[in-house]
Amino acid sequence: MATIDPSLVAHLQLFAGFGTDELGEILREARSIRFAKGSAVFEQGGEARSFYVLLHGHVRASKTTPTGEQVVVRYVAPGETFGVAMAIGLPRYPATATAVDDSVALVWPSAAWPRLVAKFPALAANTLQIVGSRLQETHTRVVEISTQQVEQRVAHALLRLAKQSGRKLEHGIEIDFPISRQDIAQMTGTTLHTVSRILSSWEQRGLIEGGRQRIVLREPHKLFVLAETAPGESEPPLKR
Repeated sequence: MATIDPSLVAHLQLFAGFGTDELGEILREARSIRFAKGSAVFEQGGEARSFYVLLHGHVRASKTTPTGEQVVVRYVAPGETFGVAMAIGLPRYPATATAVDDSVALVWPSAAWPRLVAKFPALAANTLQIVGSRLQETHTRVVEISTQQVEQRVAHALLRLAKQSGRKLEHGIEIDFPISRQDIAQMTGTTLHTVSRILSSWEQRGLIEGGRQRIVLREPHKLFVLAETAPGESEPPLKR
């Protein structure tokens, strides 16, 4: 198994506060695995046998509800930790993780977790901070779905993705991984038809540029204003 260079991950939140030797010891428990575009990293309800740090690519975390609906929980960007079910006391994965482009991740066996945190308590503290920030993000999305018009929710979702994985172009910011209108609908609690109507309107107004699983935010500031404008302050947003 190839040795993983600690300098590649020393800046990541999971490893904050660790020296080179400590990182080297933690990394000796890991292996690097490639996941082809469209392949499942793990499945909802599957035994949580591993936890991951994404090095390259993007991963979509999604849940299937008891009624069969698909909900996109979040997108994982390079440098982020995911699949930490065992760290929060879950024996099975609560969501499905799918590579949305060709991806590479560091993978540790869940059985190594108790041993690692016993020797390196900061690992548990860093993971708690990561889980806490994601919980706050989830709360924000719940409030958006509960209180905002769908046009505001879609604007917030695009801005969040651009901040997380945006690539600056001459004419805007591109969300730097394949994303469909169905994905956006599943992120914002609405329908494909409604998202398509909103994005088509924004394309006509020059706010975004669309393509097959591609979105460029041409006017991110105007989208921010739209996202933060309360109903009644300007032209009413589209309703679900």
